[in-house]
Amino acid sequence: MKNLTDLEIIESVKKGNQSDYAILIDRYKNKAFSLLVRMLKNEMEAEEVLQDCFLKAFKSLDNFRQESKFSTWFYRIVYNTALTRLSAKKRKIEVEMSSIDDHLEIRSDYDFRGTEQKDSSKFLHKLIDELPLKYASVISMYYLDNMSCEEISEAMETSVANIKVMLHRSRNALRDQLIKNNYAEELL
Repeated sequence: MKNLTDLEIIESVKKGNQSDYAILIDRYKNKAFSLLVRMLKNEMEAEEVLQDCFLKAFKSLDNFRQESKFSTWFYRIVYNTALTRLSAKKRKIEVEMSSIDDHLEIRSDYDFRGTEQKDSSKFLHKLIDELPLKYASVISMYYLDNMSCEEISEAMETSVANIKVMLHRSRNALRDQLIKNNYAEELL
């Protein structure tokens, strides 16, 4: 059953074999979870949003027009749901902060030079997390989830040219971050 294509599984689910949807969940849960953690910066919240995304996708299977791959369609749901969650959190924070006269500047600077990083993958993930949200999302989808620029453009609902520009800027921002903080040695 696991050798079936996404479209075959979707057709099976539409015919009433709802338990087959678990195959799609198994295929996409890890990559979608990684993207959500990167965007939301909170694993518990990412788990909750991921469940919501799978539920939204399940309820909307009849609306899936097969103009793109299921994975791209699903990533669009994940990305947009995360953005909605982030904007809701931002509004809540703004309301809470409006009653405070003194605004504190909150910074999260990492000093990786003082600690040994044995796993360069974890180190890179931390660096990516420090990038602006859109840059981190594009880098994650392209390099970690192996999505094409076309798939990312569909997921983020923007042009392929814009994705290529964001990918270029993301790489430059990551490179600048490495150079600025002398992190190049950490990856060697």
